[in-house]
Amino acid sequence: MKLRVLGSAGAELPDFRPPAFLLDDQLLLDAGTIGSVLTEEEQWKIHTIFITHSHLDHIRSIPALADNIIIKNQRHTVTVLSTDEVIVAMQNHLFNNIIWPDFTKIPDEKNPVITFSTIIPYHEYKVKEYSITAIPVNHTVPTVGYVVKSCGKTLVYTGDTGPTEEIWTHCSGVDVLIVEVSFPNSMVPLAQLTKHLTASMLVDELAKIAILPKRILITHPKPQYYDQINKEVKELSISGVELLRDGSEYQI
Repeated sequence: MKLRVLGSAGAELPDFRPPAFLLDDQLLLDAGTIGSVLTEEEQWKIHTIFITHSHLDHIRSIPALADNIIIKNQRHTVTVLSTDEVIVAMQNHLFNNIIWPDFTKIPDEKNPVITFSTIIPYHEYKVKEYSITAIPVNHTVPTVGYVVKSCGKTLVYTGDTGPTEEIWTHCSGVDVLIVEVSFPNSMVPLAQLTKHLTASMLVDELAKIAILPKRILITHPKPQYYDQINKEVKELSISGVELLRDGSEYQI
């Protein structure tokens, strides 16, 4: 698997973009960033988007992607998958013909630009060469992380989460774990309130994994605290741990 980090920040500032992880140029995990990074031709390659939860920074680029497709008259449908709560939220509050046109009916219902598909946690879904399973995590709205398997490799993406349990049972010895650290250690109370993690809280979460992943990529830092979080992550002295930067690429 080729992993391209389109965005990995917990807020938007110059050089910091919301989360989106592109696999093999065709499948997205979250969609906070698309059109500000990818060329039109690269956007047309995307066929599937798995969304962790309904917060705007994880879904906000889907409307612009749909608009780009219809403007160029591309006969191309993008399937957006998530749990029922997330799909309903996007239908009711985003693609509702008020905030944005309902692209599930454009250009027509038989050939829409966007189609929604509801997934059930713990069920394995096959999408081309990928096997993907959603695992619930602990956030302020219904949220899942994803276990992605392809060509003998396994990637786990937690999405946004505070202290949680179930997803760690799927992380033992995996090739890559993408896990959030949103705040510096000095802001543990805010992290607990908003159900995010700090570096110190992450240590407790990683202790729940039998065998640590080969590589641990930290996502979702608040840009204002990026340097401090980076320092605290390095001080963990855990092999294979690094704080992501937008634009990075990895071969898994």
